[in-house]
Parts: sequence; C-alpha cells; structure tokens
Amino acid sequence: MPTDDVADLVLRPGTAEDIEEIAELFLATRRDAVPQMPPVVSDDEKIRTWFRENVESQEYWLAEDGDILGYAMLDGPWLNALYVGPHRQGSGIGAALLDLVKAQRPDGFGLWVFASNDRARSFYHRNGLIELEHTDGSGNSERSPDIRMVWPGQEPLAFLRSQIDEVDGELALLLARRFALTTAVQGFKENPGQSGRDAEREAEIVARMAAHAPGLGVAALSRIMHTVIGESLDAYERDS
Repeated sequence: MPTDDVADLVLRPGTAEDIEEIAELFLATRRDAVPQMPPVVSDDEKIRTWFRENVESQEYWLAEDGDILGYAMLDGPWLNALYVGPHRQGSGIGAALLDLVKAQRPDGFGLWVFASNDRARSFYHRNGLIELEHTDGSGNSERSPDIRMVWPGQEPLAFLRSQIDEVDGELALLLARRFALTTAVQGFKENPGQSGRDAEREAEIVARMAAHAPGLGVAALSRIMHTVIGESLDAYERDS
C-alpha cells in the first residue's frame, strides 16, 4: 500500500523470501549505528541463521521502492525491531512503518530501546510513545542499559491500567515469595525478627536493586524495601 510520506514507497508484509535481505539490512544498520547503539555480540553468520530460523515466528512489515529500505518486526504485543537502512534514515520511512505498526496493533504495543540511542528515543517520543522502565541492561545480550517504551493505543487509560494490573499480579507473587523467604531465614539467625534487622544488609539489598532498576533511585527503593522487610518481619512474629 502506497504512502504519501515518501514518493514511491510501498509498505507490504514480509515473507520468507525476504529474510536474507532483511538480515543484511539489520547488519548494515547496526554497524552504522555504533556508538548510538552498542555493537551486536554475535557474529554475522549467527545473526543470519537466527533470521532464517525465526522467520515463521515473527511478523514482518517492509518498506520498499524496489529494494527493501526498512522493516518492522512484530511478535504479539511487542515491536521487536524497527530499522531503516543507513542511507535512507530521516526521510519518513521509519514514521511510515511505525504508523503501520499502530494500525496493526490499535490496542497498543511495547518495545525496548537502548538508553544510549538518543535518536531513536527522540523519534519514538515524537510519535507518541512513552518511557515506562529503565534497566541496567542485564536482560539483553549486549548488557547495555535499555528502556521499555510503549505506544498506549487508541485507549491509553485502558492500556496503561492493563499494564498496571499485570504488574500488580506479578508483584503480589513476588511479595509472597519475599515474605516466605524472610520467614525461612529467621530460623537460621541468632536474633530473629525485628530486633535482628541488619541495616548494612538492607543497604546492600537496596544498592543492588537500584543498579538493576536505575530509574527508581536509591531513596525510593530504600523506603519501599524498609516497608517490605518490616511488614514481612511483622508477619513472621505474628505467626511464630
């Protein structure tokens, strides 16, 4: 389907026949993006193999004018990649692909972007995405700090509330595990319960958590964990 943003640009679904060209575009774009993006950690042939082996599990949309100029790769509610070749960036191709993704996912979608990639972050901000989560990068292969962004869809309040509900469900299970572990460790302490709280140990916990989630900050995490630990110790003492 043609778009008015770029003359002669066509957007279409990608197929298995396109995968070799998509892989080469990815490699060229990532090489050109250093240092805005960290270098990929796999060699080129492993990356080509990944694209070949995962072609059926991903949904591809391409921008082309005879050659593939850019692509978006979707997996359910995630935009796993949006790349435009080095020599065609800034010409509206990325925006055209992103508009297409919004049409395909009207209820919203998420993506990860490297914190160092100011150009991409600015592009997504201009196009209505918001930043939700900052990490230390321990979850990606490059081990580079990254950010989870979302487009909240046509009903932003409903989308964001659904995200909150999902996190709350995960948080409830994690708190239950945290309380259970706190109870278990008391049996091995010389001085269990509130009287045996270890301020140095709690400071280490907060520092470690802040390193994983730098967006939260030490002060906020300290207050949160003071309450979590205190409540779990209170529960231990009530049940002892």
